[in-house]
Amino acid sequence: MALRTIVQDGDPILKKVCRPVIQFDDRLATLLDDMRETLLRADGLGLAGPQVGILRRLFVCLDDRDMPEGELPPDYEYKFIEFVNPEILALSDEKVELYEGCLSFPGHNGAIARAKHVKIRAQDRHGDWFTIEADDMLARCIQHENDHLDGITIMDLATRFFEDEHPDEE
Repeated sequence: MALRTIVQDGDPILKKVCRPVIQFDDRLATLLDDMRETLLRADGLGLAGPQVGILRRLFVCLDDRDMPEGELPPDYEYKFIEFVNPEILALSDEKVELYEGCLSFPGHNGAIARAKHVKIRAQDRHGDWFTIEADDMLARCIQHENDHLDGITIMDLATRFFEDEHPDEE
């Protein structure tokens, strides 16, 4: 696996609509593996194709549904969900407004109202279709990453911003 460069604010690829994935092969598997590794290294929750310079309809999300509370054990194995050619089937009417960050816009956190619950259909890395429903943070992550596939970012959706004073400090 290799780390991919995360595209940053100002790159026009972040405003483009992605094309469907049509080939389910080793190149796709490598890309998804690289995206998972890049996501973990960047300490993010989700990462979409255009964020690594690929204009294809795919993204990965950290699956937090079974994640233990508090500090994670050193040998914890993160779980991911890979979405290829995703289609949001339903969004709940109940919305929750929270501040959201984005790996492509470091230091910017926008208040965005998103559906509390989502139902989504997508293909896996082999082309097999699956449907899942998600709530809370995973639902938010799915909606955020799916927006990237249509060229929509937090900069477009936020009603207000909380700006980190020193985004490069840890």
